[in-house]
Amino acid sequence: MITTQRTLDIDASAPKAWAVLGRFMHIDDFHPRVTKVDVLTTEVTGKGARRRCHFKDGSSAVEEVVDWQEGRSYQVALSGFSLPLKQAFATLSVEPLGNERARLSMRMDFEVKYGPLGWVMGKTMMSRMMRGMFLVVLQGLERRVLAGPTGASA
Repeated sequence: MITTQRTLDIDASAPKAWAVLGRFMHIDDFHPRVTKVDVLTTEVTGKGARRRCHFKDGSSAVEEVVDWQEGRSYQVALSGFSLPLKQAFATLSVEPLGNERARLSMRMDFEVKYGPLGWVMGKTMMSRMMRGMFLVVLQGLERRVLAGPTGASA
């Protein structure tokens, strides 16, 4: 597995950040490339919750929560995507840095198809591309946290 990660420190409390991040079925509130989310389970948060994210480029991916740490993080297993990956897991988290500071983090653990050539492609091009995308997502999350969540509960 290849791991790539990005963090962003923000001027908001961890609970305020989680109030946005923890609304699992509403990633389109802050992810600038997600245009629509289909709810695939009766659970809307927590382990086992599943969603399909539709992206601006016309692609989509299914995400199922495999780990949920209330108030801190969640990890999803991705499937149904068009990337050349055997498997992929994404983790979004928030960590308190003080009363009104928090660290947002996005991490991807993934295995690329195509053997050693795929591994090199993953370690170089794909990791760099993902880190750029992670920053865009985290900045979108920061904007939404500072503006306040849209809508009501999960």
